[in-house]
Amino acid sequence: MAIVYGIDTSKPYNYKDVRDAILECFAQAHKDVIEKDVSEFIDGISADEFEKIKKINVTLLINNYFKEIGGDFNNPDRWSIVKVCDRLAEFSKNFRDLDVISKHYHEITSLLDGLK
Repeated sequence: MAIVYGIDTSKPYNYKDVRDAILECFAQAHKDVIEKDVSEFIDGISADEFEKIKKINVTLLINNYFKEIGGDFNNPDRWSIVKVCDRLAEFSKNFRDLDVISKHYHEITSLLDGLK
């Protein structure tokens, strides 16, 4: 059994689960960047509220990429997930080492391969 961004690969999963794994992957990988980006807006809020803000931030970014490529965030398919991952990889080059980006990209595509 392997758990990849919340997905137990020994059990059935679907494209929405892979989309959610992307959300989790991106939130984990860019936690410090997200915190820096929204830190000026978080005075006086609780840690739980801050976590919700970070999740919303990532969800909006990824949802926008689905829209840009003509995909459906709520009903993703293989093509749209790959295209969104391509966009996220390109975006991440501003913040992350290429080896790290490649590792995360391949983890997500391995989840897609598990759907075949």
